[in-house]
Amino acid sequence: MTFNSNAELGGTTARRRGRGGGTAAVAGGGLAGLGGIAVLLLILFTGGDVTSLLGGAGGTAQDSAIQGCDTGADANANDDCRLVFGQKALDGYWSTHVQGYRAPQLIIVDGAASTRCGTASNATGPFYCPPEETIYVDPTFFGVLRSQFGAQAGSLAQLYVLAHEYGHHIQQLTGIMDRYPNDGTGPASNGVRTELQADCYAGAWIADATEAKDVNGVAYLQRPTDAELRDALDAAATVGDDNIQAQSGRVNPETWTHGSSAQRQRWFTAGYQNGLGACDTFSVSGGEL
Repeated sequence: MTFNSNAELGGTTARRRGRGGGTAAVAGGGLAGLGGIAVLLLILFTGGDVTSLLGGAGGTAQDSAIQGCDTGADANANDDCRLVFGQKALDGYWSTHVQGYRAPQLIIVDGAASTRCGTASNATGPFYCPPEETIYVDPTFFGVLRSQFGAQAGSLAQLYVLAHEYGHHIQQLTGIMDRYPNDGTGPASNGVRTELQADCYAGAWIADATEAKDVNGVAYLQRPTDAELRDALDAAATVGDDNIQAQSGRVNPETWTHGSSAQRQRWFTAGYQNGLGACDTFSVSGGEL
């Protein structure tokens, strides 16, 4: 999606963490030894507490302010600014749909950063850390998506990634994570339903994103083009369990944690076309997922 170049940010709570701050190495028994691409295959779009997969956080993180993200033109030119402006629009949307809404913290990761859910980097992919109510994104991850997985990862795909992680924050705030805890893997598991709902939430936000305006009444975002929507759907398909497993040679639905490519695209589309009311992935049968 394209931001209106004259839209003004008007302040942000997003912070940068990484080089020069407290970074943590992955524990010896963790995933680092498997290589970056294997890490991506295992925990891409985790959307939950990844402490069990990654080493615990160590050191003291030093956050810094995000600089140079003042207008929509900055967001169109820079991945960091695109995420910061996306945060602004997402907070505006969810504050009108969730009573008592509180915004998550957004951390732009520079290289690697320690968190209560392990180490954040472009190898771990974007994730939401529930105990911190914080979203971590290393923007260089989008380059990994392009080079390793063939996804376009353009502007709308990047905002889809952020909106998906926001979806997990909404699930945390509204008690969905508590009502539907982890019950293992499989095509109808709570984990898959949780991820598909976050995709649906992302689609619902994107459909309504042009309604968010800055302090001067200027819309942050322009309506997405068909090409941009295809780009977002491509990103959703790229991180389907079946697509990821196919690259390792064996597709096993009983080990799925996020849903197939077709499911992720379908639920994103359901949210985009029909809004939040279409996003109850927990009330349908496994065959309807």
